[in-house]
Amino acid sequence: MKGKEINNPHIYGIGRRKESTAIVYLVPFSELTSQIPCEVNGYKAEQYFQQNFTYLKKISLPLKIVKLEKKYKIIVNVKGGGLTGQADSIKLGITRALCKLDELNFRPILKYNGFLKRDARIKERRKYGLKKARKASQYSKR
Repeated sequence: MKGKEINNPHIYGIGRRKESTAIVYLVPFSELTSQIPCEVNGYKAEQYFQQNFTYLKKISLPLKIVKLEKKYKIIVNVKGGGLTGQADSIKLGITRALCKLDELNFRPILKYNGFLKRDARIKERRKYGLKKARKASQYSKR
């Protein structure tokens, strides 16, 4: 495999949404000194997502569905995009990591709840002759 190899014994998953990319590691709690359940770019998840309940719930949902929220710590490296795109990319990364952990048991549950789908909607490019992707200047008949 060319490029940067991840030499980490922990389970990882990569998630993407809009412009953001997240690399998510699942680490068992027994190996840790700190008991922070989720760490995003070196910050607590609550601090990184500015106490926004919607984003925090979105991140914790895959682990709650498979009932592993007390057994694994989530360590995330995320870059690009805004908070919504980052939260969605983290959710997809956690889901993919859980599938690597135990594919036979977790994959059907996560697939049924719609967590394995990557949301492919991205920003539409700007076309020449227009102000934005679809916005044109006002048409004057005379």
